[in-house]
Amino acid sequence: MRRFASFREFYPFYLSEHAHRVSRRLHFIGSCGVLVLSGVAVWQRNGWWLLAALVCGYGFAWVGHFFFEKNRPATFRHPLYSFLGDWVMFKDILTGKIPF
Repeated sequence: MRRFASFREFYPFYLSEHAHRVSRRLHFIGSCGVLVLSGVAVWQRNGWWLLAALVCGYGFAWVGHFFFEKNRPATFRHPLYSFLGDWVMFKDILTGKIPF
């Protein structure tokens, strides 16, 4: 397992694991679902929606990895950096730094 000294060092690796455009789109859609479902959890005051958010986020991402990237999600090896990478990539897609 490759080790990374910082998130700055990890992020280029993370992006290389998300080279397929469909995979990035699935991650983006899953992240949007996480935001919506988390909002519903707060609005409804019901923690079960957070479980739905978790399933939504990882479900879309893992479909991207297993069917389009043909790799194992970085979450399995680098859970914290991978979580941060998801949201930095989300921001980079929103701002146009990475193509949708």
